[in-house]
Amino acid sequence: MADILHDVLIGAPPQRVFAAVSTPAELDAWWTKRSSGRAQLGATYQLWFGPASDWRARVTRCDAGTDFELELGQSDRDWLGTRVGFRLDPRPRGTQVRFHHTGWPESNEHFRISSYCWAMYLRLLRRYVEEGEVVPYERRLDV
Repeated sequence: MADILHDVLIGAPPQRVFAAVSTPAELDAWWTKRSSGRAQLGATYQLWFGPASDWRARVTRCDAGTDFELELGQSDRDWLGTRVGFRLDPRPRGTQVRFHHTGWPESNEHFRISSYCWAMYLRLLRRYVEEGEVVPYERRLDV
């Protein structure tokens, strides 16, 4: 098994960051093309990235302002059963986001590409929360 781990400091309080990683309209601003779901333990999220990538995930951790995690149940083969999560720790200048995408079956090329993409998406998350910047979906990995 392989895990992706990234940390990023975001200049906003934990409750604000929690909303950005758990609210469908806000996920659509920095990660998904379209999503739906509720930040509630056991709830199902739809994560839509295009017709070939209409995924589902179940909320496995949900503590407002502190912790949010999704387990992928319908996704790309490599992502199936993996967990995407955000641990939020308050800091004097904002929130330390401890991101994880755990449970990868192997450290293959898709794993390495996804690790890079997550770093890019977390940068977009920070820009969205701090500055309100929304990059069009098709340009997100080019910014």
